Amino acid sequence: MAEVIKLRITVLVSFTTTLGYILASEDLSSFSGWPVLGIFLLACGAAALNHYQERDRDLLMERTRNRPLPSGEASPSAVLGITLFFLVCGTAVLYFGSNLTALFTGLLTFIWYNAVYTPLKKVTALAIIPGSLVGALPPVAGWAAAGGSVFAPEILIIAAFFFIWQIPHFWILLLVYGDDYAKAGYPTLTNLLSRRQLMNITFCWITLTIVVALSFNFFGILNFTASAVALVALCAWIFAESVKFRKYEGAERSVYKGMFMRINIFVLIVITLLSLDKLLKLFLE
Repeated sequence: MAEVIKLRITVLVSFTTTLGYILASEDLSSFSGWPVLGIFLLACGAAALNHYQERDRDLLMERTRNRPLPSGEASPSAVLGITLFFLVCGTAVLYFGSNLTALFTGLLTFIWYNAVYTPLKKVTALAIIPGSLVGALPPVAGWAAAGGSVFAPEILIIAAFFFIWQIPHFWILLLVYGDDYAKAGYPTLTNLLSRRQLMNITFCWITLTIVVALSFNFFGILNFTASAVALVALCAWIFAESVKFRKYEGAERSVYKGMFMRINIFVLIVITLLSLDKLLKLFLE
């Protein structure tokens, strides 16, 4: 079940939803776990449906051939049943436990992932760019669930951060599994660009991610000087790591996987930093 619902990814979705909810909250007493649970359930449903949609191509890829459907551990009908269960439960939780804006945002994320991004991956090597909207919407849903306007500059810059981060995150993955994606018939940038060109472009997107993260200081998102200093230090660290990555001349998978892990750790620390900063502010008020 954990593999069918892509638990590591859906848990991250829960974290970003929680971040949006915390940032829009005015006091600790109004906290509710229902919006986060609802988005988590929808994300689980979307992940299960994605398994169903990509089951034939997953069989062709070394990285995915042991997933439940291509390996025969689960049947297509069972995975569709799991999808329907999580979709209905997530919709119900958001409808009764949150508000319509959060529900609409959650359903839009579901639709965009499965009806736009997943089929687009078969058509263009640049599908990740529109597809990154999937990662940008969960914090917006959390923000809306806490009563914030989805057009507020604070949540728009947070959404932009998660949108931009996903692009280098995926392209680093391509440096590891590009041949695997090509084997399954997906158009990939590794077939259009040299490894060096892709690393240079990835470096540019990492730098843009850092610039957006640093701009949090100008949107009133951080409340304490220590948080702002920590954010700058964190951005300096990932920039230094990305410079070393850009200069790397070899082709060892371990180096690419290491950078993949570091950029993920960077995002997790940003989520934690922003959440703790706001929680401390609410606690002190």
